[in-house]
Amino acid sequence: MNLALRDVRHHAGRFVLTALGVGMLLMVVMGMGGIYRGLIDEGTLLIDSVGADIWIVQRDTRGPFAELSRVPRTLVDRVATVPGVTSAREFVTHTIQREHAGKRLRIVLVGLSWPTDKGEHLPLIAGRPLAQNHYEIIVDRSLKLSLGTKLRLGRETYTVVGLTRGMTSWGGDGAALVTVNDAQAIQFDQPGEAIRLERAARGARGEHTDFVRRQPQMLERATGPSTNIPALGPPSVSAVIARVAPGVDAEAVCELISAWGDVTAMTHAQQQHLILSGPVERSGRQLSLFRTMLTIVSAIVMALILYTLTIDKLHDIAMLKLIGAPNRVILGIIMQQAIVLGMLGFGVAYLLGREVFPYFPRRIVLVEQDLLELAGVVLGISILASGLGIWRALRVSPGEVLSR
Repeated sequence: MNLALRDVRHHAGRFVLTALGVGMLLMVVMGMGGIYRGLIDEGTLLIDSVGADIWIVQRDTRGPFAELSRVPRTLVDRVATVPGVTSAREFVTHTIQREHAGKRLRIVLVGLSWPTDKGEHLPLIAGRPLAQNHYEIIVDRSLKLSLGTKLRLGRETYTVVGLTRGMTSWGGDGAALVTVNDAQAIQFDQPGEAIRLERAARGARGEHTDFVRRQPQMLERATGPSTNIPALGPPSVSAVIARVAPGVDAEAVCELISAWGDVTAMTHAQQQHLILSGPVERSGRQLSLFRTMLTIVSAIVMALILYTLTIDKLHDIAMLKLIGAPNRVILGIIMQQAIVLGMLGFGVAYLLGREVFPYFPRRIVLVEQDLLELAGVVLGISILASGLGIWRALRVSPGEVLSR
């Protein structure tokens, strides 16, 4: 009978508990890798869903996702005249935090260019796209809002008409999509008292201006709503996005637009790189550090357990040496136990992780390549962890059989 198999049967309880403990550690390692993959998906999902070939943002910024960006809405008309561009539209995004039904909602608000973009391209799992210019909103299911929910944002109430899946930012915040006008109304909303004070301040400044003194009716205009003042343009947008014709080099179009001096143009791939090389990369480094530490802990635990199992069967090992068994047989026994322990731990980690990971607050994506790499690492750890037990087994003298 195989001595390794006999020993496993003899210490089945200890072996199963050890495999469960190692599996829990490996599950955390597996989960951290999945969180990093989830960060990549979340960081690029909004960029991919918009379907833009070129992003035009404020000069020398990395907006609109990695950094604040402000460009005039009139930029849409300028971009639309560039050779090779088939369409251009404004894009607005910002993060807000609100209270709803006693719960905190942290939302990435995205403005769709109505009526060009109604949200038909979104991965809807329920409901419909936007059907009107105001008071309708599409939300990600991570916000836990149902169809028909009334959500108060700014001065208006919006009705949830559609639900999406997986539309989150790299920080895990669920996305909510409205029209650009509604997104700007929410972004620049101010309390009534703040608006009154601003109008009073404009009036006070106007009273000391010669131009207003010569034209008193301008003072009345200055103390009214800011939208009635011709000199004040419409609110700026976060970016302008454009599509290019098939066969047109997007990078060449970006170079042409970037030469204007007031904006920076980036391709779809460059925008993705900005996200992945910024906050996502830093989070990935931190997760990699913890993964490495837990992997080392797993190796130490396995080494100590295998050493203990080796100590328990020193008499059997001495007997094998006494009857002339070669060292490779003894090495094989210990290494077989180590490999079985590692593979059982990996199996426990995978099966338990598939049941537990969906309940994590962050999205966890398990990629086959990562799982294969982790399995290879576990195999290597198992072989290395057996080294301590092998070292102790080789020091056993055949004469120890006679000492019992």
